[in-house]
Amino acid sequence: MKFKVKTLPNYRIAYVRRVGPYGPENIEVMEKLKEWAREKNLLKSAILLAIPQDTPETTLPESCRFDACIVISEDSQMDDSICESELSGGKYLIYEIKHTAEDIQKAYAEIFPSIQSYGYQIDNKPILERYTGDMINNPYCEICVPVKP
Repeated sequence: MKFKVKTLPNYRIAYVRRVGPYGPENIEVMEKLKEWAREKNLLKSAILLAIPQDTPETTLPESCRFDACIVISEDSQMDDSICESELSGGKYLIYEIKHTAEDIQKAYAEIFPSIQSYGYQIDNKPILERYTGDMINNPYCEICVPVKP
C-alpha cells in the first residue's frame, strides 16, 4: 500500500464518544458531531477525525470507545453539549483509501504488515481516520498511523 510520511500538529478537538461494538452505529455519532458543527458554522473547511480508541482483539466489544471529532481553533467557544480535548501530533504514515466498510477493513488488514516491512514501529497513540477538504463530501478518507520518530 502506498503512504506518505507527515508530521501532524497538535489538534484541539471537539468530540462525541460512543461506547460499544464498532460498526454502523458509529455513523450516528459522526452525524451528531456534524450537526453540532453545522450549528456553529464549523463544517465548511473542517478536519473531521474518526478515532477508534481500542483494539477489538484485546477489548470486549461492549467496552470499545469510538470518538467522532472535529478540529477546532483555540478561540472556538465550547458548550456543554460536546466534549473537548487535545490530540497530540507527531509522525504519521498517511494512507488514502476509499471510504467504504470493505476498503477500510482491507486497508487495516494490509497496513500493519506493510508498516513492519518498511521498518516503522507504531507509536502508542490512536490511529486516526481523517477527512479533510473535499473528502468530507467525497468517498475518501486518510488512515493516519502514528509511528515512532
